[in-house]
Amino acid sequence: MDLDVLYEIDVPKPWNGPHPHGQRTAEQRAYREAVEQIRLADRVGFRTVWAVEHHFREGRSHCPAPEVLLGHLAALTERIRLGFGVTLTPFGFTPPQRIAEKVAAVDVLSEGRVEWGTGRSTPMEQTAFGVDREQSRSDWREAIEIVTGMWREEYFAYESERFSFPRRMVTPKPVQDPHPPCWMAATSPGSAEVAGAAGLGLLSFSIMQPLEAMARQVAAYRAAARTPAPITDVTTDRVSAYTLVHVADRPSRRVWDSVAWWYRNLAQFTLDWELPHLTPEERERTFPFLTPIIEGNVPVEEFDDGDMILIGDAETIVRKAKRYADLGIDQLICYVQWGYLEHREILRTIEILGKEVIPELASYRPRRAAP
Repeated sequence: MDLDVLYEIDVPKPWNGPHPHGQRTAEQRAYREAVEQIRLADRVGFRTVWAVEHHFREGRSHCPAPEVLLGHLAALTERIRLGFGVTLTPFGFTPPQRIAEKVAAVDVLSEGRVEWGTGRSTPMEQTAFGVDREQSRSDWREAIEIVTGMWREEYFAYESERFSFPRRMVTPKPVQDPHPPCWMAATSPGSAEVAGAAGLGLLSFSIMQPLEAMARQVAAYRAAARTPAPITDVTTDRVSAYTLVHVADRPSRRVWDSVAWWYRNLAQFTLDWELPHLTPEERERTFPFLTPIIEGNVPVEEFDDGDMILIGDAETIVRKAKRYADLGIDQLICYVQWGYLEHREILRTIEILGKEVIPELASYRPRRAAP
């Protein structure tokens, strides 16, 4: 199993100083520190860095333009792959031709190191961009087919009820032939099955759900991936999962406070924007810990005890990570910049993961296949 890193650019409040100076100072520092951390991850052997596309997520995610961050990193790194985690593909966010251009440009600048993740986003973002939630399902799929067609064909033209594009040469073309590996973000066994059937890699998580729930997603994906009907020219049969990771021999109270802040922030956002669009059964299946978190009935240590987050010394991290490998995870995405953690702590986490954890996981053979 490989280790990746993921960045949302957390900038937790309160910000020091009046508007706009406090926010600007905090954001600039967070970006500078993230770049330094990612450069270290490149040197110590992480496989991929994933940069999200989120909009208007104050405090939790200040990374609306992953192509800019990844383009910058292309010139500053040598080996680490550069993942769009994910591009919001429904037409209202960004036209497919702009997605094709931006992703391919990063692939060119990085000499073929791009991984392209795709997703539909959240109702909060969809509403602000005028994206219809139900229509976004078909838009997502159609946009992937359009983007990969623009990469594959010298000249491309397209006509449908939802999108029209005259015959043009879309430039540049990606370095990877015919195009970069493609992934899909999924939050349920149903959406994981869609990813597997479409020949896309699975971007999953162990956030606000026990590992048994994530295992069901992996199982659904693997079953569908056995007989795929690929919608791209590259079949990506890999599963990744992301979670909070921090290396510390004796985690301080501030570490646990950061976990609590992160989970409460995510739970409140989910309560405000996701739950109105889900049935009670879908809510319980997808976010079983949501209500207890909001009510303050789940000690943050419980997430650690259940291996939903990875916090501890290197030996502890290895032991917990092996459980993910046993569930069929190919790439464990380490979310290392979160909450109130200090830059020096994050650098130490990345260095120890690279020197002590990555070699152990590289030689580990999972005890059983994915369920």
